[in-house]
Amino acid sequence: MHIAIVGNIGAGKTTLTQMLGAHYKWDVMYEAVEGNPYLASFYEDMERWAFNLQIYFLNSRFAQVQQIRSTTYATIIQDRTIYEDAFIFARNLYDSGVMPQRDYDTYLLLFNSIINTVSQPDLLIYLKADIPKLVSQIRKRGRDFESDISVEYLESLNKYYEDFAKTYEHGRLIEIDVNNMDFANNPSDFSQITEKLDKELFYI
Repeated sequence: MHIAIVGNIGAGKTTLTQMLGAHYKWDVMYEAVEGNPYLASFYEDMERWAFNLQIYFLNSRFAQVQQIRSTTYATIIQDRTIYEDAFIFARNLYDSGVMPQRDYDTYLLLFNSIINTVSQPDLLIYLKADIPKLVSQIRKRGRDFESDISVEYLESLNKYYEDFAKTYEHGRLIEIDVNNMDFANNPSDFSQITEKLDKELFYI
């Protein structure tokens, strides 16, 4: 089974991926953030590095999906999906004028070639978070390269995430509002999430 967590920067995807993996004894796949050669440069100069970053993420995500397809004996939970790359991040960069038409068209050609070989996740978990929550968590984790992320950029991404969640047709999706949650430190908040997942996955 393939389960994936989707959500904006700072929504808590990586933390929840780790916690659910430990709770259910699932294999875990994280987003390629550490060691990413373009991420810091992108936040310093988005126009210069947008295409490079999106291609890097697309390749990384495709490699993960191939690995998931070859693993038939385990449940895998993935931090962020290949769909977010195209329908949220690349689309936002193009619509905002950061990624030029030529680069966006090239990106979509590659994405569409890849996506035809990809199986959809069995379940998406969408972490819904408002801007104050995102900003608070981004500041709390203290990654230097994220200090340049603007509120406007997060707001724009949130709009695309809302549209994505409303129109997603590739499989099951459940939404978890994390604005008033602290599942990393509050066991009762984490239990709310696992109870919801138990009902969705195991019909408990």
